[in-house]
Amino acid sequence: MLALDDAESQSASHTSTKPKKSAISRTIVNFLLDALLLAIFVALAAAALILRFIFPPATQADGWTLWSRDYDQWSAGCFNLFGLFALCVLVHVMLHWSWICGVVGRQISKWRSRPVRIDDAAQTVYGVGLLILLLISLGVAVAAAALSIREPPL
Repeated sequence: MLALDDAESQSASHTSTKPKKSAISRTIVNFLLDALLLAIFVALAAAALILRFIFPPATQADGWTLWSRDYDQWSAGCFNLFGLFALCVLVHVMLHWSWICGVVGRQISKWRSRPVRIDDAAQTVYGVGLLILLLISLGVAVAAAALSIREPPL
C-alpha cells in the first residue's frame, strides 16, 4: 500500500508540475488584438476621411447627414474609435513589454559595451513610469491648448 501511495504522490506531483494549457494561447491573443487594431484603424481612417473630405467644414455642416448621422455624431464616433484604438495599443504594448525592455537593454548594452539586464521589477517600474510620463505630457498639451484658445472677436 505504501508503494502505491508513493507512486500516486509521485504521479500527482508530476502532473502538478506540468504547465496547464490555457484555452487560448498568447500567440492567438496577439493575433486577435492585432486584427482588432487593424479593423479599428481602418474604421478610424474612414471616419476621419469622411469628416475631412465628405462633410462640409464643421461651421457649415449644420443639417447635413450621412447614413442618418450628422457631423457631430461622426466626430464623436471618430473620437470614440480613437479612444478604443489607444486602449488597444496600450494593451498591445503591455503584452510586448518584456520584449521591448529586452531590445532597449540590448541597445544600452551596445552603447555601454557591457551587458545590461532589466529584471521584472525594474521593467514594471519603467513601464508605469513611462505611462505616467505620457499621461502627464498629454495633460500638459491639453492644458496648454485650453489656456491658449481664443474666442473670435465680436
